[in-house]
Amino acid sequence: MFFAMNRFRIVRGKEQDFEEVWRSRQSRLHERPGFIVFHLLKGPEREDHTLYASHALWETRQHFVDWTHSEHFRESHKNAGQNRHLYLGGPEFEGFDVVLTEQNPNYAPQDA
Repeated sequence: MFFAMNRFRIVRGKEQDFEEVWRSRQSRLHERPGFIVFHLLKGPEREDHTLYASHALWETRQHFVDWTHSEHFRESHKNAGQNRHLYLGGPEFEGFDVVLTEQNPNYAPQDA
């Protein structure tokens, strides 16, 4: 498996705008071969920004690379430049190959 991660430093006070950009976009990730799950995570607040991270899990690194060269990728990122005022700098990409997985056999999700 392969984890594709981006870190975003979002201007303080712009968190809701940033989250709405992600909620309102149509990523179409579920249509891509090899896609497993996506999470947008909100992290610690700093003096001038709030840290966010996006995590997408793929079956393989190649599935992720194929997505980045797809029309789905271009469509889901076409308006990214319109939101520069929300960011301190650009996103910082990190990619990781999974070398070990451990699951809790006793975990059962609770209904929300």
